[in-house]
Amino acid sequence: MPVLFKGKKPSRRAFLKGAVATGGAALSGGAALAAGEKVITEVQPWMSESGAPVDAAPYGSPSPFESHVKRRTVEWLTADPISSINFTPLHELDGIITPNGLAFERHHGGAAEIEPSNHRLMINGLVDSELVFTMEDLMRFPRENHVYFLECAANSGMEWRGAQLNGCQFTHGMIHNVMYTGVPLRLLLEEAGVKTAGKWLLAEGADSAAMTRSIPMEKAMDDCLVAFKMNGEALRPEQGYPVRLVVPGWEGNMWVKWLRRLEVGDKPWHHREETSKYTDLMEDGRARRFTWEMDAKSVITNPSPQAPIKHGKGPTIITGLAWSGRGTIPQVDVTIDGGITWHKARISGPSLDKSMHRFYYEFDWDGKPLLLQSRAHDSTGYVQPTKDQLRKFRGVNSIYHNNGIQTWAVNEEGQAENVEIS
Repeated sequence: MPVLFKGKKPSRRAFLKGAVATGGAALSGGAALAAGEKVITEVQPWMSESGAPVDAAPYGSPSPFESHVKRRTVEWLTADPISSINFTPLHELDGIITPNGLAFERHHGGAAEIEPSNHRLMINGLVDSELVFTMEDLMRFPRENHVYFLECAANSGMEWRGAQLNGCQFTHGMIHNVMYTGVPLRLLLEEAGVKTAGKWLLAEGADSAAMTRSIPMEKAMDDCLVAFKMNGEALRPEQGYPVRLVVPGWEGNMWVKWLRRLEVGDKPWHHREETSKYTDLMEDGRARRFTWEMDAKSVITNPSPQAPIKHGKGPTIITGLAWSGRGTIPQVDVTIDGGITWHKARISGPSLDKSMHRFYYEFDWDGKPLLLQSRAHDSTGYVQPTKDQLRKFRGVNSIYHNNGIQTWAVNEEGQAENVEIS
């Protein structure tokens, strides 16, 4: 907010002189210029010295003062870093687009390094013509651009039995939201000619884990992409370079990276990643299979355990992210008292199908403890449930598809902690 003056507007020099003389002038929003604040009253080195020349960094990088903004791992989550996870720093970001260098990683055999001219994509099985495409071949098909979120089915999985990890980077950071550029999968399948009996598709990766997942033909022909760019540039190696599958709204394990083969079949393959893994274990020991869609979910990113309130009482902004694998997010509710009262948040930015949505809620904090939660509504009418509501139907044996409401407890000092409330 601007500083307001009555009468003649003082000069910059007079304003600074007065501020120093009085030991600090009160500014709008509660900020103050303290006596001896030399960074504003005196010329600083960066104001008098030339900066880095053009082309000093041919591929740009963030400011060194932002070096703390990075993906992080939790070493004890997996036995081996080759088959592990790191997390997107959601609390450090704004808007809806995840920078390429901060998009979380999940590998089952490490990130493959593939020279594009040596990569091939095969289509075989129940097709009229078995085909093999080079990367140059793929580039000759019509391409599309879409912004989608990719969420690991295990995102928030550690929270099924109670509050575990203290930070939204770790509770919700197995997700990113980017613009993918690629060829609609249906165009490649149409080129091969899917036989009438072809009802399923097996996608296989070229990494050492040989990741495979079964995908219904209806989904393959609907909105899937064979993508080679991410936010306008080539995929990063850890994101599947040179080409990956994009399966909008469905669990991330199906978005096969380093895509090398698509086999058309008449039934699902029931491989490891869709039987012993990536199925939802129920309380009675049975497992739900093929629960592909990611339900509506949200999280407050600020304030949160890694992003405390530092300014004290007064105007405060709550912000977070919401998404749904079934459509858009027309509404997000926010509570500061643990669900006693809910307030409609303000959604800012584009509302895109199967994409993240950014929300804000502004209020005056009185310095008393807060219990922060957000609740997403998606375009199908689905409302994000509480964790207790999920547990009522699924128990606590599961790992995957936890979309329960997250709670942060904020104390009088503005520090936040991951908690659960009944």
